[in-house]
Amino acid sequence: MYDSNVTESSGFHVLVYSDDRDVRNAVITALGTRPHPDLPPFEYVECATEPVVWQHLDDTRRRPDLVILDGEANPAGGLGVARQMKDEIFQAPPVLVLTGRPQDAWLATWSRAEAAVSHPIDPLRLAEAVIGLARSVLTA
Repeated sequence: MYDSNVTESSGFHVLVYSDDRDVRNAVITALGTRPHPDLPPFEYVECATEPVVWQHLDDTRRRPDLVILDGEANPAGGLGVARQMKDEIFQAPPVLVLTGRPQDAWLATWSRAEAAVSHPIDPLRLAEAVIGLARSVLTA
């Protein structure tokens, strides 16, 4: 079973969690290696299981700069993972959750995610949200 793929270097590290390989691929394809010329190159960590997400989040040497979580993932949904992450990690990285539908935006608020985009993934809306979050990380 595929659990993670890590690329080492000094770019902007983005963790993408979904149990569905197609969702992970859609996110990474939509954003590409450089979603905006003002941002550093993006490097992705793909996670298919919740334990691997926590393994990367617990790595204080190289914690992700941004986390994208699929709220529809099974058995651990990204909304619950986001809320737990915000409760347990001091200065947790910003989170974007992928919700099942636009009406689920209130769940993103409950999860304490900084941004939400609904399925099906619209590459422009996803890029806009991620660029805003990335800029906030880089200016902090």
